[in-house]
Amino acid sequence: MRSFLKAAVLAFPLALAALPAQAAPLVTPMRQAVAEAASDDAAIAAFYRGRNFAPIWMGEGAAERRAAFLWALDSASDHGLPIGRYDPQTIRADFAAARTPAARGALEVEMTRRFLRYAQDVSSGIVDPRRVDPGIKVAVPSRDWLEQITAFAEGDPYRFVRDLWPTTPAYTRLLREKLRLRGIRDAGGWGPEVSGGGLAIGASGEAVVELRNRLIRMGYLRRSAVATFDAALAAAVREFQIDHGLTPDGEVGEATLRALNVPLEDRMAQIVVGLERQRWMNKPLEPRHILVNLAEQHAYVVDDGKVSFDTVVVVGADTPDRRTPEFSHTMTHMVINPYWHVPRSIAVNEYLPALRRGGARHLEVYSRSGRVNPANVNFSQYTASNFPFSLKQAPGPRNALGRVKFMFPNQWNIYLHDTPSRDLFSRDLRTFSHGCVRVARPLELAYHLLAPQTETPEADFQAILRTGNERRVNLEEPIGVHLVYWSAWVTPMGRANYRGDPYGRDAKLLSALRAAGVELAEQRS
Repeated sequence: MRSFLKAAVLAFPLALAALPAQAAPLVTPMRQAVAEAASDDAAIAAFYRGRNFAPIWMGEGAAERRAAFLWALDSASDHGLPIGRYDPQTIRADFAAARTPAARGALEVEMTRRFLRYAQDVSSGIVDPRRVDPGIKVAVPSRDWLEQITAFAEGDPYRFVRDLWPTTPAYTRLLREKLRLRGIRDAGGWGPEVSGGGLAIGASGEAVVELRNRLIRMGYLRRSAVATFDAALAAAVREFQIDHGLTPDGEVGEATLRALNVPLEDRMAQIVVGLERQRWMNKPLEPRHILVNLAEQHAYVVDDGKVSFDTVVVVGADTPDRRTPEFSHTMTHMVINPYWHVPRSIAVNEYLPALRRGGARHLEVYSRSGRVNPANVNFSQYTASNFPFSLKQAPGPRNALGRVKFMFPNQWNIYLHDTPSRDLFSRDLRTFSHGCVRVARPLELAYHLLAPQTETPEADFQAILRTGNERRVNLEEPIGVHLVYWSAWVTPMGRANYRGDPYGRDAKLLSALRAAGVELAEQRS
């Protein structure tokens, strides 16, 4: 196919030359060189064929396009892009050196290739998320690159380049934070680490001075010469703890000390990872959608760009079979008083041993013929491979799904739900489930989602709940659900938030970005 395409492209200008002079456009050596250089790429070949192989990067009207692209490349590192992949300095040198038609034709097509690669990287991401970690199921936005290069050639090049960048507030705020951190780094960084923990009001000594100085450099405290842990320092610690997902007790314990001493360069790396994750989602989201941040273990309902409801959640435990995947889907309904259909992996690995001992009597046992009495079954004869039963748990106060589950049917059988186990919501790190997302405020979430379709959402919900019977309630307006993994973000008020990497996915993504040529240790200006 490629050889056929190449032959067709090369034959095109020759065929034009064979036409009568008054019917054929001039086939210059430059255009012939462009045709040869473009022949190996279908989209690029189609683009140049559609314009009779006329160049866009050199000749009349090309100066502004070159300037716009080089301007974009000069700021590529601000976006955390692999600057060596486009190499603006080499491009400038190549333009100065290209003097023959063959060299200019090859450079013309190479510029288009670099432009399309840059457009892909800055608008949709540098790496394929599916190759980073098996738990990342994100579908990145696709682009028609023939349309892209055509629009660039025919429009305002500066505007086109700017429009390639994600325009979401989340992306813009991360860019600003990256530049802010770079400025702090160039001014000397955050200073020495805090050498000791166990600090609280009344403490004094070198560790308190180190804490004070570090919080000043981080922007949490005004300049001061105080060497005692006072109320102002405690308030600054609380603000730091809130921004890092820690219990805001105003004291420097082990977890707070560990977060305080994360190097500035590591936080900058988190920002670079965050920018890439935002590029993966560079597409319009639904006017009403739900964001579940797995790294933060928090869920948000967003209406027209503003958070209208939020709640802490529990997500999957950090084991290969329990980590909650990242993906987007659509919530269509909720189930009040749900049955729990026990997944087979849980049934055979956790409940079969209990059934052998005569336990797990809160579960209903079903064969293909219907419900069976577990007292009449010798469970010791079964293993995980030949267990012939399915297990269910009836609605009720002990049901593992609680009083309601929120459904966005997907191939991973992940959903949001209530839980009778309330103690885990108070933890700083909430990774304990089998993979589904447990919601701390499930009833309030249900009322909030039902509000657009009924004037009495709470009363309607409670009336169904009191029956004790399972009931599906459809959402008249389906809601987008996005399970994301953002360990770094900036609030609308400009507060940078950082979380850990509970599944190790950010570490893998950072490694992939480095392999792609992203330089995290940028040169200081």
